[in-house]
Amino acid sequence: MKIVVTGGAGFIGSHLVELVLSKPEVEQVAVLDCLTYAGHLSNLRQVERHPRYHFAKIDLRDRNAVAHFIAKFQITHVLHLAAESHVDRSIASPADFIDTNILGTFHLLEGCRAAWQGGMERCRFHHVSTDEVYGSMDEEGRASELTRYAPNSPYSASKAASDLLVRSYHRTYGLPTVVTNCSNNYGPRQFPEKLIPILIQRLLQRQNLPIYGDGLHVRDWLHVGDHCDALWLVLTLGRVGETYNIGANNEWPNLRLAELICDLADEVAPELGESSRKLVTFVADRPGNDRRYAIDSTKIREELGWSARREFREELRNTILWYRNNQDWIAAVRRDSLGR
Repeated sequence: MKIVVTGGAGFIGSHLVELVLSKPEVEQVAVLDCLTYAGHLSNLRQVERHPRYHFAKIDLRDRNAVAHFIAKFQITHVLHLAAESHVDRSIASPADFIDTNILGTFHLLEGCRAAWQGGMERCRFHHVSTDEVYGSMDEEGRASELTRYAPNSPYSASKAASDLLVRSYHRTYGLPTVVTNCSNNYGPRQFPEKLIPILIQRLLQRQNLPIYGDGLHVRDWLHVGDHCDALWLVLTLGRVGETYNIGANNEWPNLRLAELICDLADEVAPELGESSRKLVTFVADRPGNDRRYAIDSTKIREELGWSARREFREELRNTILWYRNNQDWIAAVRRDSLGR
């Protein structure tokens, strides 16, 4: 297996690279990343000297560079994570999401189609996507792999489009593809713009904790390690042409999550002083904010034997400790992102 991980210098990608390099059947892992504000080589420091690791700074919007790399390194498996992924940024600058998430995926598909003709049976293209493509669920419903797509932000619309593009390449050209749609990830090394790391960082600095609307928007939280375990199973054992949902069945309203983070932070960092809950502040809701995301992971559990195994409170506590103990990382990635 010669695997390329796009977006491998990002949060989920860097954890996935570490996992894949631990597999003896993997001959080489190449990371393709253009190092946007959310991608940092410091995330890959633990593997940078690994003999089976290679890094290439390539922008997926550069069709020729992508095709050349796939052909040159004789890539057999793709784990495609590279994407613009922050909803607020998609509202402010949707063009970046169209160019990267749709056009970039197209270039990757075309590169693989050209390189794999005549030998597709030993290859696999794994497209990593989001539960946001299904749109907002009602209070009880869960999205299955057969649920109709109903994206409500430029981000989720761009991911829905790329999902369907990948599906079309399997149906039209026979490209061996799989798609996964996951719930919200958390854990170490997540860029401090997403909900959990931004809440942790702000409470460590004793700043107000902004909560959209009434705080009752619900998300399902999945540890990045559990997600990576699932991705490996789908890449190697999932059925070609299929989609698999990856969720932890761990739903939390944003306000309750913020309160839990405050309580855990007060436990592990008593030097912070008075109760962190006093920092919670409600702000105007963002446009098109989906009320609830929830996905049904029955298929991956029954077919591949996967389920989320990490205990949420324990791993959330560990995540808070990681951010508290890695303020140099926070400063470096923020400084780096401002320079781009």
